[in-house]
Amino acid sequence: MIPNDRRYTKDHEWVMMEGDTATIGLTDYAQRMLGDIVFVELPQPGDPIEAGGRVAVVESVKAASDVLSVPAGEVIEANAALEDAPETVNSDPWGAWIARVRVTVWNENELLDPAAYEALVKEEEEKA
Repeated sequence: MIPNDRRYTKDHEWVMMEGDTATIGLTDYAQRMLGDIVFVELPQPGDPIEAGGRVAVVESVKAASDVLSVPAGEVIEANAALEDAPETVNSDPWGAWIARVRVTVWNENELLDPAAYEALVKEEEEKA
């Protein structure tokens, strides 16, 4: 089930806005495609993030993948629990956020609403 309280990228990240803070994570579809996640390289608080820039790197048994940010801003928090338990992204993709960014530039038009994201996932699953 795709949560309605966030928006999605075509690269399978989710973004949940609360005031001027964006919480960013990987979708269930992304973690399934990556396989077992074994390492998450987290950003540091204070790191600047450009729109479309890398927030983190997630490594799985299959591949390494950049986690990108739609909003530009500054990292205010990284989910340090993922350092010791990166597999949490697999077991709880909707709860295992990766970073929180204080947003300075935001283009919500680049994100998909839940229905559009669900259609994208269905299309990609049919191609696979």
